[in-house]
Amino acid sequence: MARIAGVNIPTQKRVIIALQYIHGIGAQFAKEIIEKNNIAPERRVNELSDAEVLGIRETIDRDYQVEGDLRRETSMNVKRLMDLGCYRGLRHRRGLPVRGQRTHTNARTRKGPAKAIAGKKK
Repeated sequence: MARIAGVNIPTQKRVIIALQYIHGIGAQFAKEIIEKNNIAPERRVNELSDAEVLGIRETIDRDYQVEGDLRRETSMNVKRLMDLGCYRGLRHRRGLPVRGQRTHTNARTRKGPAKAIAGKKK
């Protein structure tokens, strides 16, 4: 099992798919990484040599922000908005949708499960 950026990536999958298990690497970045390391897209992780895995690991460490660093930066950005007291920060603070979605109905992902209101039924 190859371990890259603190994540155990699956060995039976193609390299381009397996790299996407790392937070911060999507399809486009995975394609760029395998092109930089001259690895064929159809190769599987268990077919890679140790040198190739090391090359992928070094490329990710050098060129991309992934996993803990990325999560930390994202949470700091949200915290900054909340400290500023701007509209987006207030929406984050209240746990409501941030990007202009309606809340009269829907928005259950952000608001959580519906709460019953006493005396509502007539």
